[in-house]
Amino acid sequence: MTAPLFLSSGDLIADRRYDFARDLESRGDIVAAADLMAQAVELAPRFTSAWFALGELSQQLNQHGDAIRAYRKACETDPSDRHGARLRLMRLGALALAGMPPDYVRTLFDQYAPRFEKALVDDLDYRGPQILRQAVLAIFHGSGRPPFFARAADLGCGTGLAAREFAADVGELIGVDLSPKMIEQARLTGLYARLDVADMVQGLRQEPDNSLDLVLAADAVIYLPDLVPLVLEAARVLRPGGVLAFTTETHGGDGVILGASLRYCHGAAHVRSAITVAGLLLCAITPVATRKEKGEPVPSLVVTAVKR
Repeated sequence: MTAPLFLSSGDLIADRRYDFARDLESRGDIVAAADLMAQAVELAPRFTSAWFALGELSQQLNQHGDAIRAYRKACETDPSDRHGARLRLMRLGALALAGMPPDYVRTLFDQYAPRFEKALVDDLDYRGPQILRQAVLAIFHGSGRPPFFARAADLGCGTGLAAREFAADVGELIGVDLSPKMIEQARLTGLYARLDVADMVQGLRQEPDNSLDLVLAADAVIYLPDLVPLVLEAARVLRPGGVLAFTTETHGGDGVILGASLRYCHGAAHVRSAITVAGLLLCAITPVATRKEKGEPVPSLVVTAVKR
């Protein structure tokens, strides 16, 4: 996606050893890279980027105990966890499944923003917004006229891909994203009446009851472990007859897991339960693939529900 996040240690020699270790890693010499990275943290014990990299290298060497210790040091030296070490600890079973560190998500997408669309659309064959619109239109199939939504929210709006897809269907569109750099890109589309830097649940909490006709989230809830808080807020802000539509990655089980991609995968049973708890009427939950990774379709779901 992007170059690894680097936070300098403030020690020139330690920083150089980090760079040399990354170079060795790129050449495939993982053992030597790990040894050099260990020297970097010995020189600078609060060198977060080196601790995180040492965790990654230890994982590649199947030294999971060493990886866990390194990731814990990365969390200790940077409590905001901009590298996402807690996610690696969750994958290794050293931490219970929990929400993503907001500063990790913000940093990740601030880095990614300038090349987001090219990477997602061109490299990963991303079709989330198109799939989402088809699912929304299917709700109104046979009604004799295409739907029009006076006021809508685009959650995790990114650069505005969903806004472009739904432009003809929506009057006033609000965009919400945790990344300021993504919001800058979305603003360039000229399609949003308002753009807010916030997480998705916070963004909806700013809206009055019964004030929206459509709530969209195109491949955004993959950064939430539990869908219930978001769906409850969507149910509150939607007007009767309003639509909630989102895509998410999935897996063969019922609950929620953190996938190898470090994105949450929601089982169909979890999705249905969240819709039921919120009192919405489930319209459809359909297996799809919104993107490819390593040439293979990523198992996903497109979900639509209506407020009664």
